[in-house]
Amino acid sequence: MNDPHSLSDQSAVTCPAGDDNCPNLDEVRKLRDEVKQLATLVRTDELTGLFNFRYFQQALSLEMERTRRSGQPTCLIMCDLDHFKDINDVHGHEVGNNVLAHVSALIQKTIRRLDIPCRYGGEEFALILPDTTLRQGARFANRLRMIIENSPMKIGDNILTVEASFGVDVYRPGEELGEKEFVERVDGYLYAAKQNGRNQVCHAPFNPNNPDNPAPGEE
Repeated sequence: MNDPHSLSDQSAVTCPAGDDNCPNLDEVRKLRDEVKQLATLVRTDELTGLFNFRYFQQALSLEMERTRRSGQPTCLIMCDLDHFKDINDVHGHEVGNNVLAHVSALIQKTIRRLDIPCRYGGEEFALILPDTTLRQGARFANRLRMIIENSPMKIGDNILTVEASFGVDVYRPGEELGEKEFVERVDGYLYAAKQNGRNQVCHAPFNPNNPDNPAPGEE
């Protein structure tokens, strides 16, 4: 999984003294690879392979700061699997874990390289979409919702259909809002999607004077 905030160094390890036959080079290369692996483990959720909650907090803070500096919007999508407790109760927690891994794989196949997919906790996911308008974010969330719904899992002799609800909003330059308040705002739209019947996308109102406002039927 691509880390948009990593400082990737693809240069080869060389000896400071210029000795190509330095006996310590192999050990240095090995240590560098181990450090990279540990860094990946620290920021990754083991079950899903997505970024973990700790990394989500750091990434959201960085992207909101980028918005304040560049003027480009940061879209946040909160996604929660519908009736997940029923899946665990009926099929068991192992199947529940398989569902989480299944949905995570769908998310990773759908996002762009610059997007930041995270496991927020339990059956809830948080997706940070840099340089993304509200219209684009709402469209993406609805496309992902349909992909999840149309990608059933085979459980023994049964077919298990998974559905999800989404909340979407955008952080724009000039807003006096912290990370916690932004998450709570988006979570409110997710709650509205759940209350309105689940398996749907709820988002902030479109500004009728904004070019991001979709025409009827485009949402």
